[in-house]
Amino acid sequence: MDSRQRDIAVISNGRASAAAMDLIAEEPLSIRVQGNPYAVTMRTPGDEKAHVAGFCLAEGIVDTPDDITGLAFCDGEDTNVVTVTLTATRQEQVADHLDRRTYISQTSCGICGKTIVEDLVQSLSPVADGPPLDGKRALECLLRLSDHQPLRAKTRAAHGAAIYDLDFALLSAAEDVGRHNALDKAVGRLFLDDRLDRAQLLTLSSRISYELVQKAARARIPVVLAISRPTALAVQLAEALNMTLASLGKDDSLMAYCTPQRLAWPD
Repeated sequence: MDSRQRDIAVISNGRASAAAMDLIAEEPLSIRVQGNPYAVTMRTPGDEKAHVAGFCLAEGIVDTPDDITGLAFCDGEDTNVVTVTLTATRQEQVADHLDRRTYISQTSCGICGKTIVEDLVQSLSPVADGPPLDGKRALECLLRLSDHQPLRAKTRAAHGAAIYDLDFALLSAAEDVGRHNALDKAVGRLFLDDRLDRAQLLTLSSRISYELVQKAARARIPVVLAISRPTALAVQLAEALNMTLASLGKDDSLMAYCTPQRLAWPD
């Protein structure tokens, strides 16, 4: 759990009183591939190696843990810089990608939602059909997400991601100041442990953006539930990839936006 305590003034009815508060930490993480700078992201310190592994999977830099020969901090005590070393074969396979330094999530002229979806669908394969999940139990996992967010309880400023298997056993959970980072950390842990193939359900504390759908698709997670609603582009992409998206509705209901048949509701 990474937070920093700070003295603050609490003002109520025009009167100020001193208090101490825990604030969530936020620092840059520099990701290097083959020793070269690749990306910098602002994140909550902790789980750096899992974070970078999940990021690299989402970016298409790696497909399996075997693509990585080294994952280490650049300086023994400097956890703000992590270097990824790829196998010679994988380095050759992604050489163009590493040279381009292009990110589909970046804003640029001439890019629209349709273009983004078309590009991503070409690089991602649809998620396979499988046995349906018990919708009631999946909803319970979403409602219990805060149970796996000690940093949020302490700071009220952390996003969370939790991943479950077909039997709703918790596989991985992570928190971060950034929703993308929380998902990368949760996925990265399973990826490095070679257990990602068990992932069936993802619960998120945030809204569902198309970038989060992209990350879940790369991790082959078919069902994504979130506290907040998805964007229209996220639904469009998830539908094209045969994924199920749903968010929390009134009175603890679920609002399913695409592929609702993957959630079963036993009598």
